[in-house]
Amino acid sequence: MFEFKTVALFVVTAIAEILGCYLPYLWLKQDKSILLLIPAGLSLALFAWLLTLHPTATGRVYAAYGGVYIFVALLWLWVVDGVKPTMWDAIGGCVALLGMAIIMFAPKNT
Repeated sequence: MFEFKTVALFVVTAIAEILGCYLPYLWLKQDKSILLLIPAGLSLALFAWLLTLHPTATGRVYAAYGGVYIFVALLWLWVVDGVKPTMWDAIGGCVALLGMAIIMFAPKNT
């Protein structure tokens, strides 16, 4: 159950970070409302708070989170941007998830 909660929390964290960066992109590159910066800021604040919920060393959390971020960003590419990931994207995303799993779930000496 710990593993599922950890991965789910990382996925929600990645969505918060991506959304917090995507909304300013819409304002800057697609001439959307500047008011998008308000939910963007809230989303980035949520992202930072979510990272604090993991019960392990921050460096380990940040390193492992990067693997989930890569995978979720590729899903975002597909679902939001409408660009189907390549086979190499999928392989890279799976390698990143494997790295996350090794970092977070392998036995620790400390």
